[in-house]
Amino acid sequence: MSDPVLAFVLVAALLAALTLASWFKNLDSSLWRDAHIPLIAGAICGVLVQFAGFAPFPVSIGVVITLAALYVRLTGHENDPSDGMAIGAMIGAAASIPLTIAGSSDLLRFSACVLAGAIAGYGITFGLTNVRHPLRQALVDAMTAAAAVGGAWLPFLASRNPRITGSQIALASTALVPFLLLVTVFRQWPIIRAELRDEATLGVIDWMDVEPSAHPFRRLGRGGWYNPGAHREFVRAASRIARRKRQQRSRPEEIARLYQLEIIKLRSEMQAMSAIDRRMRAAATVMAPS
Repeated sequence: MSDPVLAFVLVAALLAALTLASWFKNLDSSLWRDAHIPLIAGAICGVLVQFAGFAPFPVSIGVVITLAALYVRLTGHENDPSDGMAIGAMIGAAASIPLTIAGSSDLLRFSACVLAGAIAGYGITFGLTNVRHPLRQALVDAMTAAAAVGGAWLPFLASRNPRITGSQIALASTALVPFLLLVTVFRQWPIIRAELRDEATLGVIDWMDVEPSAHPFRRLGRGGWYNPGAHREFVRAASRIARRKRQQRSRPEEIARLYQLEIIKLRSEMQAMSAIDRRMRAAATVMAPS
């Protein structure tokens, strides 16, 4: 398989793997809610890099993709850094397409785009999520651009080893971001469980729903609920509450109040879902033959 063909195959494989990993993390297809924005932004990045030629490729792709990640983050929905990393990888994959079509892209450039995009997406989202002061955010963005440039250099540095081929580097780059998304799920498991235990202490949810709603695998099933689809919706609401409670602690007072309103709304929805499912389970028990 030629390098351009393999590059297109890996772009499709990366998008599919990101979709599956994101669904496992969030139990929804939110990654594709506004996917057209990062994909278009990435394609524009590839065109700019192809025709600009103002700097070495790793430098130009790192800077341009960081600017695209900042634009996508400011115009899209708020998410956490790991989701930002996935969106950044989408930008990088889309940026590699014009380069491949123009015939100036090899597998190393595909890898550089994906790694630079993942780093840029994570860093930009982390800065906007955790840093309050605008000047400090600008500093984080500048550091993110530098890290993205460094990430774009990595495939070219690795290729100096004669035992490592461009296809191996491209395959590793394709697998890296979805793998990190899966790792994030297991790292967040104890954090979400702690937040849900707090909700159970407050009487918002039942203690029996804490573990099935937090465990990475148990939350995929029924969790003792009558309707498995309703349980997954309950899990998504519980995860949003846990995320908002963590974010609320690092936000200015006016934004924290908005988050508190969202938390109250989600608590009401979860209590209603739990009550409905309990009634359905009770009715099914009464109607079950003895």
